[in-house]
Amino acid sequence: MSTPSTRPARKAVIPVAGMGTRFLPATKAVPKELLPVVDRPALQYIVEEAARAGLPEVLMVTGRGKASIEDYFDRTPELEAALEKKGDQSRLDAVHESSDVAQVHFVRQGEAKGLGHAVLQAAAFVGDEPFAVLLGDDIIDARDHLLEQMLAVQAEHGGSVIALLDVGRENIDKYGAVAVEPTADGGDVVAVTGLVEKPPVDEAPSSLAIIGRYVLAPEIFEVLRKTAPGRGGEIQLTDALATLVERGEPVHGVVFGGRRYDTGDKLDYLKAVIRLAAERDDLGPALRGWLRDFVTELPAEGASSS
Repeated sequence: MSTPSTRPARKAVIPVAGMGTRFLPATKAVPKELLPVVDRPALQYIVEEAARAGLPEVLMVTGRGKASIEDYFDRTPELEAALEKKGDQSRLDAVHESSDVAQVHFVRQGEAKGLGHAVLQAAAFVGDEPFAVLLGDDIIDARDHLLEQMLAVQAEHGGSVIALLDVGRENIDKYGAVAVEPTADGGDVVAVTGLVEKPPVDEAPSSLAIIGRYVLAPEIFEVLRKTAPGRGGEIQLTDALATLVERGEPVHGVVFGGRRYDTGDKLDYLKAVIRLAAERDDLGPALRGWLRDFVTELPAEGASSS
């Protein structure tokens, strides 16, 4: 059984090998992770979150057609020189942010065999220490320190920690679901006693869903190597975590009640762009004014727009 680690997590893994089929045809040429959320790709928000939480080394698990992600986080001397020559310091600073925010490494997944298989590709990079996994579809607002809390729970209790969100029982069949018990920590920290991937609504152990943040013990790699393909014929990270629970390894959950933006769904992606832009000092005042006018001009629900 795991004990609290004396080695703090220092590395993050971000799987980015998915095909982005929900955003076709745009993703024929642009990886979904690079689609802009206002003026930065969703992926940059994720890397910045890892860096803020004290994880300066990031591994991206890529696949075919994702070379532009490597280009994005690389230096661009010609562009930087042109901006410097023009004296455009604000844009130069923005360009530097993408390459300076963290030390970013890359590995290819080869075959798309599921999230568990993608995480397994990070074994050599991670070594024998806890690490975080951040999914690129979920942006956690910078004001909500979910990952920092998860790292603190892992440092105290050892084992693995997953982020949970109450999505309502009617939606739980779209997610990995968990059974939980309260802990001495109380509040939003729970002990996970069971996990199942996308259960039928009437068979779900709760309405608590796993969302895209994990802090994992290195023992997960040994389990993933032995995990057979599960739902969808893929190696499911949820199944490997369930095995850890069955073995008596500690798995805790942090129930999240903050601001989360789902950029993996078209409607939620649009909401994320609007919400984040509306709060910016440079765009917010004009956008909020326009939104108020736009909403008043909308036809009533069910009415004709003609």
